[in-house]
Amino acid sequence: MSQIKAAITAVGAYVPEYRLTNAILETMVDTNDEWIVTRTGIKERRILKEKGKGSSFLAIKAAQDLIDQKQLDPKTIDLVIVATATPDMPVASTAAYVATEIGATNAFSYDLMAACSSFLYGMSTASSYIESGRYKKVLLIGADKMSSIIDYEDRATCIIFGDAGGAVLFEPNQEGYGLVDEIHRSDGIGRNFLKIDAGGSILPASHETIDLKQHYVFQDGKNVFKYAVSNMAEVSEQVVRRNGLDNDQIDWLVPHQANKRIIDATARRIELPEEKVMVNIHKYGNTTSATLPLCLKEYESQLKKGDRLVFAAFGGGFTWGSILLTWAYDS
Repeated sequence: MSQIKAAITAVGAYVPEYRLTNAILETMVDTNDEWIVTRTGIKERRILKEKGKGSSFLAIKAAQDLIDQKQLDPKTIDLVIVATATPDMPVASTAAYVATEIGATNAFSYDLMAACSSFLYGMSTASSYIESGRYKKVLLIGADKMSSIIDYEDRATCIIFGDAGGAVLFEPNQEGYGLVDEIHRSDGIGRNFLKIDAGGSILPASHETIDLKQHYVFQDGKNVFKYAVSNMAEVSEQVVRRNGLDNDQIDWLVPHQANKRIIDATARRIELPEEKVMVNIHKYGNTTSATLPLCLKEYESQLKKGDRLVFAAFGGGFTWGSILLTWAYDS
């Protein structure tokens, strides 16, 4: 009997309509288009403007896109994982609400949080469930409303992040396609370099924390960039080399869209030309948990059965990793 592998069999995505361009940001903070593009590669980002809608809205829309494209009966889904750094609310599970809203009434569900590595770690988790033979359909969603935690008077962070949702379906595959290998790492040294100070158990919300703007993202850009460039590139190279592959045997790099310079450094490390690197940061910015599935959705028409994909991500905390996966279907 062939070994069961966990393969991606469908993708979906959603981005809000509102475009926050660099030109608009120039009217909000002391910045300009050239400065932003040179340092990040970002030209615009999507923002969910409607009141009362959070990350669950983005997740539901992405899941519905996948369900429609796959013509999937949501009642056949066994598990829904929502990878997010911006859950709708504390305590109440965002994934549970999403599963109910999309009609996955036979699924159990939970949230997974590992900053910008959340979706990558979720791929590992979803694949393990499939490979165990216990479940047949695992829906993994990455969704973040980053605009809800960004101070639009802080030019260091407001230029970077956007809102979006993306989803993939994992199913068993006995042809040898699916997740091949993974390397995941974490290091608590990054705890103070990329964070939100207040709102957790150490510093609960108060009038003082609100007045001090401690509920917004803080980023020490120089240190985050330094660690991201070296670590994301290193694990990507490791996962390629330990599987005996040369750069010409890799069809695509699917990198977390945090910064164009980090993406370029990772591609150089595994010696991949620009045409083999998925990039959409110029259109959406850093959508945190949604960047990887959003790339897959945009490049799906170019993917072929048997293509080797290297995924890479780096997030606050620090968390990072890389996954080698073979694509399971022709689009």
